[in-house]
Amino acid sequence: MSEGVRGVVVAHAELAPALVAAVETISGVSGALRPVSNEGLGPDALREVIRETAGSDGTLLFVDLAGGSCAMAGLRHVRENRDAACITGVNLPMLLDFVFHRELPLDVLVARLLRKGQGGQQAHPGFSRTG
Repeated sequence: MSEGVRGVVVAHAELAPALVAAVETISGVSGALRPVSNEGLGPDALREVIRETAGSDGTLLFVDLAGGSCAMAGLRHVRENRDAACITGVNLPMLLDFVFHRELPLDVLVARLLRKGQGGQQAHPGFSRTG
């Protein structure tokens, strides 16, 4: 059986390794996601690290911040690799779902993960701040 889509978490500072460690701890699945930090890297160096980590196809990049340096480098990678995709606004619900469903076709997987990520965002009533 194929391992399926490769997952790479690209984020600022130590966020990527922390997210990957949390997913591995919660799920018990190791090696499905690889972390990439932008710390100390310029745009070209970050793009190269993403390229080396992701490979040429079958890769889904999970990025922390839309419009940030990680997203810009990730989007350049996706433009250069026909079987790659990038999701911004990464969160634990989508990463946890990814590790158990990475055998799905990339387009189906991306749609599923967007729903899971958005479903993990909920507002809960707070207390009254009057007085």
